[in-house]
Amino acid sequence: MNLTLLKTLCETPGVPGREHRVRKLIHAEVADLFDDISVDPMGSLVCVRRARGRDGQTIEGAPRTMIAAHMDQIGFLVRHIEKDGWARVQPVGGFDPRALFARRVRVCPDLADPSRDLHGVLNPGVKPLHVSTPEDRAKVPELSDFYIDFALPAEQVVERVRVGDMVVLDTELMEVGEAIVSQALDNRVACWLVIEAVRKLVNDGGAHPAELHVVFTVQEEVGLRGALASTSTVRPDIGIAVDTTLCIDTPGVPEQQRCTAFGEGVALTVMDGSAIADMRILDRMEQLAVAHDIPHQRSLMSRGGTDSGGMQRQAGGVRTFTLSIPTRYIHTVTEMIHRSDMEAGRDLLAAYLAAGQGDAEGVDGAAA
Repeated sequence: MNLTLLKTLCETPGVPGREHRVRKLIHAEVADLFDDISVDPMGSLVCVRRARGRDGQTIEGAPRTMIAAHMDQIGFLVRHIEKDGWARVQPVGGFDPRALFARRVRVCPDLADPSRDLHGVLNPGVKPLHVSTPEDRAKVPELSDFYIDFALPAEQVVERVRVGDMVVLDTELMEVGEAIVSQALDNRVACWLVIEAVRKLVNDGGAHPAELHVVFTVQEEVGLRGALASTSTVRPDIGIAVDTTLCIDTPGVPEQQRCTAFGEGVALTVMDGSAIADMRILDRMEQLAVAHDIPHQRSLMSRGGTDSGGMQRQAGGVRTFTLSIPTRYIHTVTEMIHRSDMEAGRDLLAAYLAAGQGDAEGVDGAAA
């Protein structure tokens, strides 16, 4: 398992609209896996690998499969700098304020030059524990209450930080038991998974019946925007989103609300808040998982969504599906993923790309 790549992906800043560093990293990583690589007007990285037979020859007129993995992570932009040097933040993506107390952050004034990054501490503007009342402690701060303390004179902050600069929470990836724990596993683990699945496909001979359009999308966390744009250009026959999904098999959550179970395999998403899976693709994924002895589980989530929701509604309608990795503590700096679930996702995607949709029939009896 290439954990060095995953660590680098998770620790490279890239909030919605500021995915530049992540895109550069991925571009260098996949350069030898694809026939054509380009960047679309919104900033998504579009990687094309022409269909190939077992003899290595390209196949003309093959159907198109689009695989989408979003590059962006939830984070902030600097919204305002106060006269005393405190920087207020604007969230880009969904945060639970309860997970933001006393966090280290990194501000990135120059997307091309990490040496100019500035470190600080994020806290809400509330009374410290020792001087607060029970009523004070019962209140949950709003996101607008949070500020960054750079521990610098105000004039230095104004010189080095501007409104609109990217801000990310700042922690390192670590191994805990049988799991990986990090910020930004949503969705850098999917970027890792797609890269490693295509690498496995190539190393196993490189034959695949469909033309592959692997799109590392932008701005998923603020409305699936990159996938909406790139699908209109790619015009795929089938769209596969790769993402994380809720794994809330932890204390305090009723069993009937648990979407997936930790360590029990890659999640085959039946439905989420943005899309309902194409049953023919779901059937095919399950057939391949059984045939290759890959651990898998079905998942249904009533809220939240993935790039499948963006792909499904474009280009006259696209048959879509989401392959997900169960993730505990999602949208925090301690997102946790079981190593075996990552491997299962990689292996199933590689198997699907190698086999194609085939002539599997769905519940309506319609040929795929």
